Amino acid sequence: MQLTLPRLPLMANLAGYQASWLRSDLSAGLAIAAVGLPSAIAYPAIAGLPPETGLYASITPLVAYALFGPSQRLIVGPDAATMTVLAAVLTTVYAAPGVTADRVTVAALLALAVGALCLIARAVRLGVLATFLSRPILVGFFAGISLSILIGQIDRVTGVDIEADGLIAPILELLGKAGSIHWPSLLLAAASFALLQAARLMQSRIPGPVLVVALAVLASALFDFQGHGIKVVGDIPRELPSLTLPPVSGLPFQALLLGAAAIFLVSFGSGIIAARSFGAKGGYLVDPNRELEGFGAANIAAGLFGSFPVTASDSRTAVNFSVGGRSQIASIVAAAALVAVLLYFGDVLRILPIPTLGAVLVATALSLIDISALKEIWRISRIEFVFALIAMSGPISFGVLEGVVTAIAATLVYVLQKTMFPRDALLGRLAGHDGFYKLHRNPAARPVPGLAVFMVQGSLLFFNTDYVQARLRTVIDALPPDTRWFVMDASAIAQIDSSAAAMLEEIYDDLGRRGITLALAELHFEAREILERAGVIAKIGPGMIFEDLDDALDAFEKSRAETAAQ
Repeated sequence: MQLTLPRLPLMANLAGYQASWLRSDLSAGLAIAAVGLPSAIAYPAIAGLPPETGLYASITPLVAYALFGPSQRLIVGPDAATMTVLAAVLTTVYAAPGVTADRVTVAALLALAVGALCLIARAVRLGVLATFLSRPILVGFFAGISLSILIGQIDRVTGVDIEADGLIAPILELLGKAGSIHWPSLLLAAASFALLQAARLMQSRIPGPVLVVALAVLASALFDFQGHGIKVVGDIPRELPSLTLPPVSGLPFQALLLGAAAIFLVSFGSGIIAARSFGAKGGYLVDPNRELEGFGAANIAAGLFGSFPVTASDSRTAVNFSVGGRSQIASIVAAAALVAVLLYFGDVLRILPIPTLGAVLVATALSLIDISALKEIWRISRIEFVFALIAMSGPISFGVLEGVVTAIAATLVYVLQKTMFPRDALLGRLAGHDGFYKLHRNPAARPVPGLAVFMVQGSLLFFNTDYVQARLRTVIDALPPDTRWFVMDASAIAQIDSSAAAMLEEIYDDLGRRGITLALAELHFEAREILERAGVIAKIGPGMIFEDLDDALDAFEKSRAETAAQ
């Protein structure tokens, strides 16, 4: 018996790998590590986690995605939006009584839970979940995330301890404590932010965060920032993350599960948007269900090695593309480079000033606000702009998960409302033209004498049958006395359920009492099957089911001619 080992996606991705690509992958990997290092140290602070967890989240998940992820060039890692949701979830978990586990343990458990949810979603092909996070919701959500991150940096850039939550209260608290502002910290943060913007505007070959962090560490060493009251990162464990299964005892299971679901929804949504964006740029298709495998493996690796949930990273993937990375070898090189930093450059990172990390996060937050997209949404659809505002309000007011769920629910209600009231129209003929035309759109169109043709533009399902039935009876009541046939154009009716079948049977009986024959044209196969099983087709008569409206018209004219001849 021959044992067949599973073929990892990395093996398939490396099929046809050329030796000449290795230089590009090595360069890309080093660039990814350089760009990812500042955010790896800064992002954990959003959720109150130690900086080394950001390094761990930038090592093992990269390797896991390289092995199990489908994309050749997508890079995973810490993400600002995911970290903000994680911060909100940790706050909820620690609000439960009796929770004594440290934040790193809880974050690792959440990463494992997110990874498990990814794999479960993959098994049941729930990649379609990404479609529920519409563009307006994501644009609004990221704007809200950015405002939340900006508020969260007040204490880091000013040195003032801020206890208030929300958007306005922390600013008011800062104004009340203006005398406690540590001006050297604020000036350093301002200088770091200005340098970041200058590097961006001048399109510096050295990424702005790398340049700022390097200069800040150098200045900290030369001028003893810590001795002047400026906070620094402090000691970082100079050891590799160890494989550990976080304990679950004593933790609120429901809060963890709901929190993991919130993180999964947001991280997968933002991650698949990034994957699709770079897929379009790279000219390859993205399968959300296969991406769930890669994201699941990355998050399980993060949880097993003492880190937090991760997703696709826009900045790191962009660097991979710009430098010319060709495969996931770049991810493995980046992970190896960060291992070297962790083992041999801990003393350098120890004196990295906190205000500089705050400036990096401020710049990151501002990059998440897409003003042009908000303007475009306002111009195109006011109601979708409202959805964006609802999503925006979540991270800064009534909760990240609540904001996203409310925005999605509002979107679904809007879509349901549109479906509940499908458009309809009476059709007629236009002299000199073939086919049928809507009477209300074409003033020159005229109904065929004795024949009414009615179109319903939407599926007939239980939640809209009462409305459609009322519309049908209104139209039928207004028909001319000489009407003999009533033909429903079913070309736009994709689905029919049992409630709609019963409604059509009632309409058939109503028309019969008026001496009018009901016919159906261009009926979809699935809808016809439902009507056949419900007995509606047999009642109407197979001879009154037509392939198209022209066939129905020919049959009507033939019937009228036969009646006139009798």
